[in-house]
Amino acid sequence: MKQLQDWGYRPDSEAVGTMVALMVEAAVGDGGQRISLHLADQDQQALVLVLSHQPGPAPDDTLLPRLAGLGASSCGTDSAPDGRRLWALLDL
Repeated sequence: MKQLQDWGYRPDSEAVGTMVALMVEAAVGDGGQRISLHLADQDQQALVLVLSHQPGPAPDDTLLPRLAGLGASSCGTDSAPDGRRLWALLDL
């Protein structure tokens, strides 16, 4: 959240914090030893990406609708060689 503010954005800090917490919780649920959190911005949008570094099943069916309900303009999950990825795109 602070980084987005440092970049000059004023997002809903409670909603962003809840989104990140939900994504991290899902990644931790994959049972790995570590997770990675990445943040990027471009064209008045922020991308939050969480990697579990573990192959895992898709998160429960409520996660993506909850992220959308908190304001993600787009969100999803997929598997990659480095583990499961969860992402949310936020309009700023």
